[in-house]
Amino acid sequence: MDVFFYLIPTVIMAFIAFWAYRVLRRWLQIRSAWNSGLTAEGRCLKVFTTVSESMGEHSRVHTTIHHVYEFKTHDGRPIRFEEENGPMTTVEGDFVTVYYADGASVVATAHEPGRVKHAASGFGLLAFLGVAFAFCVGFMVTFHQFSTDTSFPTP
Repeated sequence: MDVFFYLIPTVIMAFIAFWAYRVLRRWLQIRSAWNSGLTAEGRCLKVFTTVSESMGEHSRVHTTIHHVYEFKTHDGRPIRFEEENGPMTTVEGDFVTVYYADGASVVATAHEPGRVKHAASGFGLLAFLGVAFAFCVGFMVTFHQFSTDTSFPTP
């Protein structure tokens, strides 16, 4: 039965590590696109929203806006990409400035450079995930100490 007190926090920690990897990877991709110095005129091809609903005592609805953009790199390759949480004022057919990093796989964003805001949100999310990870480690260490202590009364 004690295995659950190790298994569940380990699964949560794996989930936290996965999300931390995703946040850090996306942060580095956007940063490389902004720092590359390459820009192109892109066009918004499609705008759509996704809705997610959380159940509970108070149900909440969260709407995410998605934009699909297309642009041509400096060597003429057409690139199409989708991006979340863009400006609500960008509609289909609008022209936008696309920042991109060239390479085997082109990384692009239509978000305006906001390095401080982007870094703060990334670090904030990583800090939150770090606290949750540390809580799981602390829980497992504390449980191990109490489960191996012979002076601690157990039922």
